[in-house]
Amino acid sequence: MLPQANRLKHWRDFKAVYQKGIRRYGRHLTVRGLHLPRVSHEKGLRSGKLQLNPKNLPPTRIGISVSQKVSKKAVVRNRLKRQIRAALRQLLPRLKPGWHVIVGVRPSALECDYAQFLQELEQLLVDAEVINGH
Repeated sequence: MLPQANRLKHWRDFKAVYQKGIRRYGRHLTVRGLHLPRVSHEKGLRSGKLQLNPKNLPPTRIGISVSQKVSKKAVVRNRLKRQIRAALRQLLPRLKPGWHVIVGVRPSALECDYAQFLQELEQLLVDAEVINGH
Protein backbone atom coordinates (compact mmCIF):
# COMPACT_ATOMS: atom_id res chain seq x y z
CA MET A 1 0.00 0.00 0.00
CA LEU A 2 1.01 3.58 -0.54
CA PRO A 3 1.22 5.74 2.58
CA GLN A 4 -2.05 7.47 3.48
CA ALA A 5 -0.61 10.93 2.72
CA ASN A 6 0.28 9.85 -0.83
CA ARG A 7 -3.11 8.48 -1.91
CA LEU A 8 -5.37 10.37 -4.28
CA LYS A 9 -8.87 9.34 -3.19
CA HIS A 10 -11.58 11.93 -3.88
CA TRP A 11 -13.41 12.06 -7.18
CA ARG A 12 -13.00 15.86 -7.26
CA ASP A 13 -9.22 15.45 -7.32
CA PHE A 14 -9.41 12.86 -10.10
CA LYS A 15 -11.72 15.13 -12.08
CA ALA A 16 -9.38 18.12 -11.73
CA VAL A 17 -6.39 16.10 -12.93
CA TYR A 18 -8.32 14.74 -15.91
CA GLN A 19 -9.56 18.22 -16.90
CA LYS A 20 -6.52 20.43 -16.22
CA GLY A 21 -3.53 18.10 -15.98
CA ILE A 22 -0.76 17.22 -18.39
CA ARG A 23 -0.63 13.84 -20.14
CA ARG A 24 2.27 11.57 -20.96
CA TYR A 25 1.67 8.36 -22.89
CA GLY A 26 3.72 5.20 -22.84
CA ARG A 27 3.29 1.83 -24.45
CA HIS A 28 1.48 0.26 -21.48
CA LEU A 29 0.76 3.17 -19.11
CA THR A 30 -0.56 6.72 -19.20
CA VAL A 31 0.44 9.33 -16.63
CA ARG A 32 -1.63 12.41 -15.97
CA GLY A 33 -0.33 15.04 -13.58
CA LEU A 34 -1.43 18.34 -12.11
CA HIS A 35 0.96 20.57 -10.18
CA LEU A 36 -0.70 22.35 -7.27
CA PRO A 37 1.68 24.95 -5.83
CA ARG A 38 0.82 26.41 -2.45
CA VAL A 39 1.88 29.93 -1.62
CA SER A 40 3.01 31.45 1.61
CA HIS A 41 0.30 33.97 2.49
CA GLU A 42 1.84 35.53 5.59
CA LYS A 43 4.99 36.58 3.71
CA GLY A 44 2.90 37.59 0.73
CA LEU A 45 0.64 39.85 2.78
CA ARG A 46 3.58 41.68 4.36
CA SER A 47 5.64 42.18 1.22
CA GLY A 48 2.71 42.81 -1.12
CA LYS A 49 3.42 39.83 -3.35
CA LEU A 50 2.86 36.12 -2.89
CA GLN A 51 5.92 33.87 -2.88
CA LEU A 52 6.24 30.17 -3.51
CA ASN A 53 7.47 28.34 -0.47
CA PRO A 54 8.61 24.73 -1.00
CA LYS A 55 7.91 23.91 2.65
CA ASN A 56 4.19 24.64 2.10
CA LEU A 57 3.83 22.09 -0.72
CA PRO A 58 1.76 19.02 0.17
CA PRO A 59 3.16 15.56 -0.60
CA THR A 60 2.55 14.16 -4.05
CA ARG A 61 -0.68 12.16 -4.18
CA ILE A 62 -1.13 9.27 -6.59
CA GLY A 63 -4.17 7.45 -7.96
CA ILE A 64 -4.30 4.36 -10.16
CA SER A 65 -7.01 3.79 -12.75
CA VAL A 66 -7.56 0.40 -14.40
CA SER A 67 -10.62 0.29 -16.64
CA GLN A 68 -12.75 -2.74 -17.37
CA LYS A 69 -11.54 -2.32 -20.96
CA VAL A 70 -8.21 -3.71 -19.75
CA SER A 71 -9.84 -6.84 -18.33
CA LYS A 72 -13.32 -7.79 -17.24
CA LYS A 73 -11.85 -9.79 -14.36
CA ALA A 74 -11.34 -7.90 -11.09
CA VAL A 75 -8.55 -10.32 -10.16
CA VAL A 76 -6.50 -9.23 -13.17
CA ARG A 77 -7.17 -5.51 -12.61
CA ASN A 78 -6.20 -5.77 -8.93
CA ARG A 79 -2.97 -7.63 -9.80
CA LEU A 80 -2.02 -4.81 -12.18
CA LYS A 81 -2.75 -2.22 -9.48
CA ARG A 82 -0.60 -4.10 -6.95
CA GLN A 83 2.33 -4.21 -9.38
CA ILE A 84 2.03 -0.50 -10.15
CA ARG A 85 1.77 0.36 -6.44
CA ALA A 86 4.96 -1.59 -5.77
CA ALA A 87 6.78 0.31 -8.53
CA LEU A 88 5.46 3.63 -7.19
CA ARG A 89 6.63 2.79 -3.66
CA GLN A 90 10.14 2.44 -5.01
CA LEU A 91 9.93 5.80 -6.85
CA LEU A 92 8.16 7.67 -4.01
CA PRO A 93 11.26 9.20 -2.35
CA ARG A 94 12.29 10.78 -5.68
CA LEU A 95 8.93 12.47 -6.41
CA LYS A 96 8.68 16.23 -6.17
CA PRO A 97 6.07 17.51 -3.70
CA GLY A 98 2.87 19.27 -4.73
CA TRP A 99 1.64 16.99 -7.54
CA HIS A 100 -1.52 15.00 -8.12
CA VAL A 101 -0.73 12.07 -10.41
CA ILE A 102 -3.02 9.46 -11.98
CA VAL A 103 -1.52 6.35 -13.54
CA GLY A 104 -3.78 4.82 -16.16
CA VAL A 105 -3.30 1.29 -17.46
CA ARG A 106 -3.72 0.31 -21.10
CA PRO A 107 -4.91 -3.12 -22.30
CA SER A 108 -1.41 -3.96 -23.60
CA ALA A 109 -0.17 -3.98 -19.97
CA LEU A 110 -1.50 -7.51 -19.45
CA GLU A 111 1.79 -8.96 -20.77
CA CYS A 112 4.02 -6.74 -18.60
CA ASP A 113 6.00 -7.70 -15.56
CA TYR A 114 7.16 -5.57 -12.62
CA ALA A 115 10.47 -4.48 -14.20
CA GLN A 116 8.71 -3.18 -17.32
CA PHE A 117 6.20 -1.24 -15.19
CA LEU A 118 9.00 0.28 -13.12
CA GLN A 119 11.03 1.33 -16.16
CA GLU A 120 8.08 2.81 -18.08
CA LEU A 121 6.65 4.55 -15.02
CA GLU A 122 9.99 6.15 -14.20
CA GLN A 123 10.40 7.39 -17.79
CA LEU A 124 6.88 8.86 -17.90
CA LEU A 125 7.34 10.63 -14.55
CA VAL A 126 10.65 12.10 -15.74
CA ASP A 127 8.93 13.31 -18.94
CA ALA A 128 6.18 14.92 -16.87
CA GLU A 129 8.87 16.51 -14.63
CA VAL A 130 7.44 14.88 -11.50
CA ILE A 131 10.87 13.26 -10.98
CA ASN A 132 14.19 14.92 -11.72
CA GLY A 133 15.77 13.31 -14.77
CA HIS A 134 19.14 12.78 -13.04
